[in-house]
Amino acid sequence: MSKAIVLVSGGLDSLVTASIAAQENDELYFLHFNYRQRTEDKELESFKHISNFYKPKQTKIITIEYIKDLGGNSLTDANLQIPIEHDLNIIPNTYVPFRNGNFLAIAAAWAELLFEDETVKIYIGATQVDGSNYPDCKESFFKKFEIAINEGIKNNIAICTPLMNLSKKDIVILGNKLNAPIEISWSCYSNNKEACGVCDSCYLRLKAFNDAGLKDPIKYK
Repeated sequence: MSKAIVLVSGGLDSLVTASIAAQENDELYFLHFNYRQRTEDKELESFKHISNFYKPKQTKIITIEYIKDLGGNSLTDANLQIPIEHDLNIIPNTYVPFRNGNFLAIAAAWAELLFEDETVKIYIGATQVDGSNYPDCKESFFKKFEIAINEGIKNNIAICTPLMNLSKKDIVILGNKLNAPIEISWSCYSNNKEACGVCDSCYLRLKAFNDAGLKDPIKYK
């Protein structure tokens, strides 16, 4: 029986990743992180809806206060402005330093507790195409981090990044093909009710739907 932990933020990429994991595995475990980001409430709501849809065997919600305490990013620091321009030549201040590394380390610890002496897949919806140029979204990072994790864990971990080399347009098309409930996902960095439509994440999402010739089912301000 194949078992997988899926990191589910509530966003579009994590939703499509969960859809893929549901097809590829017999048993799912969903993991969600609150780190006092601006849209924490909406992301948590989306996570719960996605969990109700895919019905994993177990869900876990973990709050990581220290990410906000470290600061240095506009997702957790209200004094920093979320950029509304998409510039691939810079790393925007929406980058939360080493967020994926923190998330994966905790996921690996949970996997070690849940599945002793078993190989466990950890799915994360990272992409290095059409993204925001985050350094912890590169394929090389995940390959090397997987090696590091397996050096210090009792069982064996495989980090799965099924969206890594897909464009945002392709992710939208794939989610539609898999009948993923896109209407319950949330990508906006700014708002908890109606998506702002102008932040970096909204821009990438709207462009992807437009390029795919599809209509985004969520509401925009």
